Amino acid sequence: MRNKKTGKRWLLFIDLMLFIFLVFIDQMTKSFAVQHLCGKDAFPLISGVLELHYLENFGAAFGLLQNQKIFFILIAILICIMIAYVLYRIPPERKYIPFNFLLVLIASGAAGNMVDRTMHAYVIDFIYFSLIDFPVFNVADIYVTVSTILLVLFILFYYKEQDFSFLSIKQQKKTRKIS
Repeated sequence: MRNKKTGKRWLLFIDLMLFIFLVFIDQMTKSFAVQHLCGKDAFPLISGVLELHYLENFGAAFGLLQNQKIFFILIAILICIMIAYVLYRIPPERKYIPFNFLLVLIASGAAGNMVDRTMHAYVIDFIYFSLIDFPVFNVADIYVTVSTILLVLFILFYYKEQDFSFLSIKQQKKTRKIS
């Protein structure tokens, strides 16, 4: 039993370190964007396809819900709390490593954009796919989008319904009675 608890603590420690590292990377890229792109013309990385283009986003994706800073901060906090709860409940088994990692990515993206909203009242976006005229985005957005897509695919095609019994209230009560 002690080894399982130690494994769980170690996994949660790794989750926390990864979360901090990913938020740091996001914030560093945004700092780079402010220093080198703010007030300047877009910088093409691949002409006609991909460019760095500074944008201050006061809304959500595609410019939705403009100037709703408090709402977005509360949603990010709620997402991070829910993910922390699930990470705490996940058994320290090998099959849950992808699920665990993807949840940390989502939380990191939510937290990275929350830091922007808290510090600036807007999110710093700077990556633009000009080929398809896709909205300007940032590294935190990549974390959230890619990990959410992969999470849905894992849930649909890899995990079974019983793999999520660790989230069941009935399971929690049984675990307490056994302990």
